[in-house]
Amino acid sequence: MSIRVVVADDQDLVRTGLVMILGAQPDIDVVGEAADGIQALEVARRQRPDVLLVDIRMPGLDGVEVTRQLAGPDVADPMAVVVITTFDLDEYVLGALRAGARGFLLKDAGPDLLVQAVHAAANGDALIAPNVTRRLLATLVDHAPETLTQPIDPLTEREEEVLALIARGRTNAEIAAELFIGLSTVKSHVASLMAKLGVRNRVEIAMWAYHSKRV
Repeated sequence: MSIRVVVADDQDLVRTGLVMILGAQPDIDVVGEAADGIQALEVARRQRPDVLLVDIRMPGLDGVEVTRQLAGPDVADPMAVVVITTFDLDEYVLGALRAGARGFLLKDAGPDLLVQAVHAAANGDALIAPNVTRRLLATLVDHAPETLTQPIDPLTEREEEVLALIARGRTNAEIAAELFIGLSTVKSHVASLMAKLGVRNRVEIAMWAYHSKRV
């Protein structure tokens, strides 16, 4: 089964380039395009893609608001959103991730990282551009809430290990290899972490880990 993707970017040249890169992949099918935020919402809701690739700065609605409406905390059936932008300002990164984005890439990341981000989002993983990750970690710690939500039940030793690896940006497959456990076992631990921490995705797991100083 191909990964169905919608690409939203207000710059025609950039959008065309993204579509060409993704369309050249044998397992990715670009099923829609949008040139502004309002159109992005309409196309995404109509097509229900596996992944929405959205620019952060667009007319109508920006990428953060598009993400919030399609993947935010109040969305019953959240969509996998990857935000891509020229700007790596902290407020954009934090805004996108808190709105529910599963990935954050800069437009100079290159084709390989772009394809990896789409695959990661489609598989329920999260990929953040390496040149953003270190500063993002420090920013998340600086913006830690005064009171941190505690797990419903204590985390097991294995869950603590999975938590730390998620916070370091590891995918499920990488966690499985590093801990010498099966992929299905990793997915079970991730699901358990989300339930215990009261979060919706692995990005929020990573944010909880940063705030609780687990990494």
